[in-house]
Amino acid sequence: MQVTVHAAKTNLSKLIEAALRGEEVIIARGDKPVVKLVAIPKKFIYDLMADKLEGPVPDFFEPMDEEELALWEGRSEDRF
Repeated sequence: MQVTVHAAKTNLSKLIEAALRGEEVIIARGDKPVVKLVAIPKKFIYDLMADKLEGPVPDFFEPMDEEELALWEGRSEDRF
């Protein structure tokens, strides 16, 4: 289904429900499609190998220490 921005503002809850049911929801400016409304999967499967992994899980949001950063940027003597 394709709706205008104005209609999307007015009917956002209904459009979200349609997207959750799997319908394709396109929002258009005039007759030009600009945005696709999609549902986020209910469960992201991240534990396929959980029983095979050992040790601490890396925290990807923690800053790297200077040594790791140098390796990442290619500034380290220990390249390989």
